[in-house]
Amino acid sequence: MATARVPRYQQTQQSVQKIGWFRWMIRSALIAGILANVGILTVIGISLFMAAPPIPSGASTTFYGADHSVIGEHHQGERRYAIALEEMSPAIVDAIIAIEDRDFYQHHGFDIPRIISAILANIEARGKVQGASTITQQYARNLYLTHEKTWSRKIEEAFYALRLEAHYDKEDILEGYLNTIYFGHGAYGIEAASRLYFDKSASELNIAEASFLAGIPKGPSHYSPFNHYDRAKERQKIVLHAMEETGVITTTERMEAEEASLSIASPGQLEENRTGLFFQDYVEHLVEEEIPDIDASMLQQGGLHIYTTLDPELQEKAEKWVEREIPSHSELEAALVAMDPTTGDVRALVGGKDYEKSTWNRAIHTARPPGSLLKPFLYYAALEDGFTPLTAFRSEPTTFEIGDNGEVYAPGNYGDLYANDFITMSEALAVSDNIFAVKTHLFLGPNTLVDIAEKAGVSENFSPLPSLALGAENVRVLDIARGYSTIANGGSRVTPRFITKITNEEGEVLYESEPTKEKVFDEAKTYVLIDMMTGMFDTSMNSYTSVTGRPIAHFINRPLAGKSGSTSFDSWMAGFSPQLTTAVWIGYDDNRPINHREEGQISKKIWAQFMNDALRDELKMAFSPPDSVIKVEIDEETGLLASEECGPSRTIAFEKGTEPTASCTELLEESMDAEEREEEIAQKEEKFLDRLRRWFPF
Repeated sequence: MATARVPRYQQTQQSVQKIGWFRWMIRSALIAGILANVGILTVIGISLFMAAPPIPSGASTTFYGADHSVIGEHHQGERRYAIALEEMSPAIVDAIIAIEDRDFYQHHGFDIPRIISAILANIEARGKVQGASTITQQYARNLYLTHEKTWSRKIEEAFYALRLEAHYDKEDILEGYLNTIYFGHGAYGIEAASRLYFDKSASELNIAEASFLAGIPKGPSHYSPFNHYDRAKERQKIVLHAMEETGVITTTERMEAEEASLSIASPGQLEENRTGLFFQDYVEHLVEEEIPDIDASMLQQGGLHIYTTLDPELQEKAEKWVEREIPSHSELEAALVAMDPTTGDVRALVGGKDYEKSTWNRAIHTARPPGSLLKPFLYYAALEDGFTPLTAFRSEPTTFEIGDNGEVYAPGNYGDLYANDFITMSEALAVSDNIFAVKTHLFLGPNTLVDIAEKAGVSENFSPLPSLALGAENVRVLDIARGYSTIANGGSRVTPRFITKITNEEGEVLYESEPTKEKVFDEAKTYVLIDMMTGMFDTSMNSYTSVTGRPIAHFINRPLAGKSGSTSFDSWMAGFSPQLTTAVWIGYDDNRPINHREEGQISKKIWAQFMNDALRDELKMAFSPPDSVIKVEIDEETGLLASEECGPSRTIAFEKGTEPTASCTELLEESMDAEEREEEIAQKEEKFLDRLRRWFPF
């Protein structure tokens, strides 16, 4: 079939319409271009017309304790140096330009091709994977602007960058940038960083050292050479490749720098005028990486006021007792966290015995098996299942069959000491009987302890192993302090809090937090557990073995509850008063075995001495029982209600309705009746024998 022809006048009309649209688009583009150029020229003109923006000397970022006293400042003291660009090693200048802004000398404040490239990369990755800020923009942001992530701030940043470029030489901008950029641990500027990490002037830096330092500002906490040397080395390789790509070093120089051995200086100089060094390091980490809308560049800018939960007096006492109780010649390490159990506020933190020798924060970054510290959580689960403090199992060598393949598990008690008799749950906790714990764990089902530990905030990653009852999984000191605070406050899980508020120079609040609590345990059962946990200090409970708190019982002069724990490589102590929870760990960084005879009690002594010292001026508060708890005098021999006619007794807390109702005297009467019957039988047997003798006189 023939196709109908479009009349010539219609073709002409369509062509005219297309030409019209095309001309309109060209005209619109020309007008937009003219307007854009006029706008750019206007902005440039204003930038040139306005006076040069003043370059401030740099404000301090100040850290405050819970009492609002200053515990540390950045941008002050000997770790802030301003040196001329000519005094800096050419290697550090090349490294910074290569990794941060390789077109620094070509652009006029911002790099449009780089911005477009970053936008496309971020769209493709569906996230922010590439930045586009030039050195000038970063310097402008650090000097004049807030760090809110808005378009208006970006426009201001570009405007200030133009003003800087219009009034200052490239060398002046680069010099200012290198003198103010933040390198972590309170070191601002390349000279401070060079002295801090390499104990030398920035003029002496070689290619390997310069490339190493140039990688740190991207994340001063994440790439800290003191805490994460391997990360810093990986970042150095990225910097070296950037230097090779820009042609400032050869491939041979790059390879030599990658393989060069770096001698990192001791961080001892960081101690000056700072309280709670490990604590402040972690606060910096939180500011850089975990607090919304505040990052490392804001620390770099300075002028922040960071209000923390640290109690300077408690911090001093914590450090004092760690130092006193660990022998000076020993390679043992220690960690301590003290926390307000009602709020989760961290009052003191020790990440190691000597910050000058090692800045590795063992309270936060090290996880080790806690041993018997998990038993209180196990016995809370048992209380939920219907156990009482008087529930009994036999303490004796036991081999447990586990799984379906004939596998066995044969734990033992410390020192191979067993009652070889029934013991109560209360006694088992006081003397830390392992057999009782494993029997309870397997009776409840291995997943029960996993769930309870997660509820308490101890861990979310435990495996349901038979050995979990004896603390075979790794935990952090901070997590133990959190879990024990859940018990101390009556059953509410708290979130560890380090920062209460952050403000800028003008006092504007940038971040603020409130304590968070969530009820996870029953209050009555938690109190019964607390009452059992006081038993570790009660030497009257010594039986087939001693209570685990016997070596420190003489230090205890107020209501305290706690639990010790140990493995072949670790020694732990954790416990609390109503006002303060403290967890302590000691061990070796290389995981070598500790000598329990000589070193095994150190964690307990640190804990007891610190708790005594920390609470010296506080009221001696008792743990307050809820109305649903009753305290009863129990006869130690029978486990029934005590009486003067029976033996020694002790007061035990029970949830109402679970306490014994029979008296020990009833059992005593039954016992006496049994003895009388036995005597009567014996007399009859004797008479019967006498008769036999008369019948058979031989």
